[in-house]
Amino acid sequence: MRNVGLFVLLPTAVVAIYMYVFASDQYTATAQFAVRGNVEPMEHASLGQFTSLIQKHNSQDGYIVRDYIQSQAMVEELEKSIHISRMYSRPEADFWARFDPSDPIERLTKYWRKQTSAEIDAISGVIRLNVRAFTPEDALTISREVVTRAEVLINEISKRAQADMVSQAKSDATAAEERLRKAHLALQTFRNKWGLIDPIKSAEGTLTTLTLLRKEKIKLEGDLQVLRSSNLDERSRSIQTLAAQVAALDQQMKGLQDELTSSGPADGQQNLTEALLAYEGLTVERTIAEKLEESAHVLYDRARISAAKQQIFLATFERPVLPTESLYPERARTVFVMLFCFTVLWSSFTLVKAGIKDQRS
Repeated sequence: MRNVGLFVLLPTAVVAIYMYVFASDQYTATAQFAVRGNVEPMEHASLGQFTSLIQKHNSQDGYIVRDYIQSQAMVEELEKSIHISRMYSRPEADFWARFDPSDPIERLTKYWRKQTSAEIDAISGVIRLNVRAFTPEDALTISREVVTRAEVLINEISKRAQADMVSQAKSDATAAEERLRKAHLALQTFRNKWGLIDPIKSAEGTLTTLTLLRKEKIKLEGDLQVLRSSNLDERSRSIQTLAAQVAALDQQMKGLQDELTSSGPADGQQNLTEALLAYEGLTVERTIAEKLEESAHVLYDRARISAAKQQIFLATFERPVLPTESLYPERARTVFVMLFCFTVLWSSFTLVKAGIKDQRS
């Protein structure tokens, strides 16, 4: 009984005296909120049948907010705005739970993580915030400031995403305009080089002329054949005239065919077929550039309209209220747990000691 009293009852009594005499009351302010809007769903393959539900309500931004609440950045912002180090070092706090305001920001962050919890529901994406302080007013003030800072973070994420979207759309539209400008400039350079407004129409006109000349040649050759079959002298004026006309048509047709397919004269001018090939490539490039430019401007207009709306926002459906009852510390539970722990330690030590004595004997 002496050992039980010394190693179990006495430490438990010390803990009970601290909990019921010295331990300060701590009040908890609670808030619940969720990130809503056009968010990208997070996948949780380990949850099986709940995956589709998670993808509907859960997003990476929710985890960003949760981690931000417990980060050193949040502590620094709270220290600047409401001086949480003073709140956690009030005279109302007991010597064990009180924070030393002379400690660095890293220790304040560690202390803050003990006093604050931010849990996110993996299925609904709801974030539950609990903030403890030594007075109800401090708990309410801190929790409200945390929610405000979380809203500011979400707004910054949304604005940055909107700005990036508009900037990218504008950059694409500018690139499409430049491509279209270069396509028009290339066509203008082509027309100045070749002296042709539309090589396709020029080629069509040349082919039409060739067809007419062929028809005329066939007719003249028929007439010439008739005259020759009538036993006229080759030196007769009629035969000589028809033969000269046929030869002239052949010369014209050869010139037109050379213009279409053969190399040009000695000045190095290219033929119309090569001009058509180059022109078709330029027109295809212009058509593509026009379509891209039209599509880029449509996307840019949509991006500007979309950016005018708030894409992501923090939906707070349970705002923090002034707590009226102290929930911490849990005195009876703590005393019982410590009694159990001391009993287990004493029992373990006694068994080990008895085992050692038994081995020696």
